Amino acid sequence: MPTLPPRADVDQLRRRAKERLASARTGDIAARATFTTAGLPETLASAQLLLAREHGLPSWPALLLAIAHRRVLDLRDPTALAAFVREHPESATAELQPFCDHPRGASPLGYLAMARYDTTTKRWRDVDGTAAAAHVLLAAGAPVDGPLGAKETPLITAASYGDAALAAVLIAAGANVEARAAEDAGGVPGGTALLHAAVFGMTDVLDVLVAAGAKVGSLEEAAAVGELGDWLDAEDDPQAPVRALGMASDHQRLEVIARLLAHGVPVDAEDECYHRQPLRLAAANGRVQSVDALLAHGADPACADHLGRTPLALCLAARAVAADPAPFDKVAERLRRALDDRRG
Repeated sequence: MPTLPPRADVDQLRRRAKERLASARTGDIAARATFTTAGLPETLASAQLLLAREHGLPSWPALLLAIAHRRVLDLRDPTALAAFVREHPESATAELQPFCDHPRGASPLGYLAMARYDTTTKRWRDVDGTAAAAHVLLAAGAPVDGPLGAKETPLITAASYGDAALAAVLIAAGANVEARAAEDAGGVPGGTALLHAAVFGMTDVLDVLVAAGAKVGSLEEAAAVGELGDWLDAEDDPQAPVRALGMASDHQRLEVIARLLAHGVPVDAEDECYHRQPLRLAAANGRVQSVDALLAHGADPACADHLGRTPLALCLAARAVAADPAPFDKVAERLRRALDDRRG
């Protein structure tokens, strides 16, 4: 079933309906068949209805409303959103209709939580207004933990996409910081918001969650948070310290990096399960301080993954879609210098 493009053009859709009707009236067999098969007369209203149905909507007004719903959320203008919600009260809670870049739909709060990643350009970006828009939706009755049966809560989504301001609003509104994603969810199945923020390198959200009292449940999470406590001494899985070093490197927890290396974790170790490696991970996420610390401890700047990607290659690839290229430029400069020093 066709789904709407991210920036659906209502005028273009109107033209398509008129063109289909014109084709049918001039004898186009295929165009006429769309009306006869549906049992509809050859009118503009019927052409619009057919177009709406093809996009999974029950009517032309429903199609227009779906487009307007997404557009006002994309604006992230609290005044415009409040006016829209007053006119369409259900829009604070109703799932967005499927678009080609969100084929499974999304709750309004969940959609806001994904705003930092532009699905049309496939790039990360800094956005304003998500927190203010969330206030509007929550005041209009949007459930802070999302609809029943959702794969993950809006807070987990905000943690995955790195929206710390929105995460703070959700927590202040009573979001369950210990809620877990469904076992068949994408991202980190069964994981809390804290684990999602840790895995996806969203340090700002991680700090918000810790300040709100989110529980640390493993050595890896403790390393991401920056407070190992007694986790290292209590751990009996030999791979856990390796994963922890990757987490600490991703979140620039320099004291944790030093402690794990002093504990005997090899600086270039790659975990056996996820194949995350400290220097490659730090380089891919633009973590300048971690790269400096790892190189100072003898990390191999040419250490490639199973696909042959070096830390420098991963850094440059991530730079191409980053909201801020500056830290990646600094990492690339350090890696090039290290590679030159290695060559002698």
